[in-house]
Amino acid sequence: MKHEFWHDKWQSNNIGFHLSNPNPLLIKHIHSLNLQPQARIFIPLCGKSLDIHWLLQQEFHVTGIDLSPIAIEELISELKLEFTVSQVGDLTHYHHQNIDLYVGDFFELTSSNIGKIDAIYDRAALVALPEEMRTDYAQHLMQISNKATQLLISFEYDQGVMAGPPFSVPEQEIRKYYASRYEIKQLASEYEKLKGKVDAKENVWLLEKISTSH
Repeated sequence: MKHEFWHDKWQSNNIGFHLSNPNPLLIKHIHSLNLQPQARIFIPLCGKSLDIHWLLQQEFHVTGIDLSPIAIEELISELKLEFTVSQVGDLTHYHHQNIDLYVGDFFELTSSNIGKIDAIYDRAALVALPEEMRTDYAQHLMQISNKATQLLISFEYDQGVMAGPPFSVPEQEIRKYYASRYEIKQLASEYEKLKGKVDAKENVWLLEKISTSH
């Protein structure tokens, strides 16, 4: 999936994936991450999600990245916070004491850019990527976050009815990407009409790093 696809979505304001409220599944299951106040949460492909506002209100530190400068600029405008701006390689970095936002290619982001991460919240990244990109995405995510605990939301539906994104990513695929590094636990499964077109299961997963102690 080319960068232009997502740039066009934001330029035309075709952002049906943007929810008008914080995700109720995040609110319901955030406790599963066992986070302390000021814990650092990384949101890949974050858009201008209202989940970010909610996480900041819970006194977490948020780090996010999105390809679209429009998404990040609108998020910053809505947050009404003062940011400093710098260039880090090909990425633009917006910094506030409680939030770090990057504009650019996720694969350009490094562990030194984002620092220590306590948890990952993936609502719209894995499901936004076509199958041929997901293995590389998962590998890079684990590398830069030191395999931080994940709260992952996925969809399961008949892609013959709707092509995606968001794509259908069934359990066996999630296990293919992550089972060698994470204990994978399903927290919830809810049925919905995705985009008003297709019956889908929305699944919530907790991924916890497998202990390597012997």
